[in-house]
Amino acid sequence: MNTVLYFSTRGPIFETRAYTKADIDRLVQDRQLHCLTSTDRQFDFWFSPAARGCQARTNRRASELLLATTKFTAKTVPLLPGGVVVATHDEDGELDGLSWQQLDLLIRRNRSLTARDVRALDRRIQRHDRRLTRQTRTVAAAPARTATPRTPVSH
Repeated sequence: MNTVLYFSTRGPIFETRAYTKADIDRLVQDRQLHCLTSTDRQFDFWFSPAARGCQARTNRRASELLLATTKFTAKTVPLLPGGVVVATHDEDGELDGLSWQQLDLLIRRNRSLTARDVRALDRRIQRHDRRLTRQTRTVAAAPARTATPRTPVSH
């Protein structure tokens, strides 16, 4: 049984099961599945950088946890888009489930973030999401190409 955490884009975090990378593909809705690993090489963050629509919004909680478990700063941590799965791996690099000790460690590390780091990350996320909204509006506002009517040709 491989217990993993699924961070939804809307905020809730779900504890679920994944037995293979194909299960993670289904959770994240794979479009070029990528993985980042924590500094202590204990936690793997699976995400798809090619997320579209509402899935392209920054996953605030997953990005905060990545900040808490790596040596990134609030200004340099990658902003994780869409759904994110946090899991671990065994000695062979194969997908493995999170233990209760690892879940507790994630909670402690997340609580270790300073208010300053959280504010700086929040500002970055807000700027990124505003830019994404503007780009979406620009694409939606672009006039559609009109089809030219066909005229029959007589031979």
